[in-house]
Amino acid sequence: MTCTEQIYTEQTRLEPGRKSRSREVRIYSWFLTVVICLAVLATSCAPSGGEPAKVEVKPSEQMPELAAEPVKPEAQPEEQILPVEPQGEPVELSLKFAPQDSTTYRVTTQADRTIKGEGALANDSTFKGGTTSNRIEMTFTQQIKSVDDNGNAVVEITIKEIKAVAMVKDNVILDFDSSREKNLNDPIGALVGQSYTIELTAAGDVSKVIDARQAQAAVKGGSAAQKRAMELVSQDAIKKRHSIPALSACGKNQIRTGDNWSSVDTFSFGMMGTKSYERVYTLKEIKDEQNSRLAVIEMNAIPSAELTEEQRQEQAMGIFSKMFDNTETYTGWLEMNLDTGKINEYFEKLQCEWVAVDPTAAQNNDEEPAVLRMAATRLYRIEKIE
Repeated sequence: MTCTEQIYTEQTRLEPGRKSRSREVRIYSWFLTVVICLAVLATSCAPSGGEPAKVEVKPSEQMPELAAEPVKPEAQPEEQILPVEPQGEPVELSLKFAPQDSTTYRVTTQADRTIKGEGALANDSTFKGGTTSNRIEMTFTQQIKSVDDNGNAVVEITIKEIKAVAMVKDNVILDFDSSREKNLNDPIGALVGQSYTIELTAAGDVSKVIDARQAQAAVKGGSAAQKRAMELVSQDAIKKRHSIPALSACGKNQIRTGDNWSSVDTFSFGMMGTKSYERVYTLKEIKDEQNSRLAVIEMNAIPSAELTEEQRQEQAMGIFSKMFDNTETYTGWLEMNLDTGKINEYFEKLQCEWVAVDPTAAQNNDEEPAVLRMAATRLYRIEKIE
């Protein structure tokens, strides 16, 4: 029995004189849920900072294509990827820094939410679903300025390229690409060439944002576009962009193939509640490629009950999530060069889906019951360019 059917069954345990009124309440609650979900769609994942930017695109245009998602490293046969005892020589999973060394990376973050109707709801002309999305790609060069006795580095980040694409209910409201000359007049374009300085630990943590004033001054202002650009160089955004959770969660330098470790991450989905996951990382393989030793780490997450008090309150407010059946997958991987101590690629992707069926459909023997389907995606990727 689905969650929605359970609600329906409980509501029908009323005396006969109240059943008709109860059915009206159920129908009203169902369509109220649809309306609220559409309102959530219009606001979730959209760029913040006031009114949407005016861009030279037509509402009917599709989401511009950005870089394709990475292909997961080829998996080993199933019998070889079952849990095994740690084996082989221990290796050190930590970043290595050398003064004046320079590396170029691209970081992609994406947040999507989609709502669509199926069955009777798909044929309802008053229902309009769609996708609301926000995706950012930033390419930057990181130069090591100094390294302390603990192996932590002062790193200067220089922004080289930015792509930003946003949609609200299938309407493109932002399409920025710094390679297009006309886009450079946008406040986001003012960030290209700007620099900021961070302290990066050998464990992949941004322990401190040392100085981002130059980059922030380049986009300072009160307009919606300036606020959106300022968010890209806020302390929170900088820390998220340059942190490697798979390394910082390890908690030990020497590990062997088969070892695993974990950390907890939490996501808020507004009226659908807050979800917490334990990300379990496993060192799957040490392989030789082009005269280098590469460590391949896989991540698979499971739901976790670990929440702060504030997060528990947010979860309790997710009342509409109880009307939906939910499925979710949260996976990722890391490939790291052990000889250079540099990340080749790190990728994590969370996908959630909620499905609700009109509880009155069973009573009315509808051939095509109204179905409301919602999906959300959160993506983070860092890849070494050169």
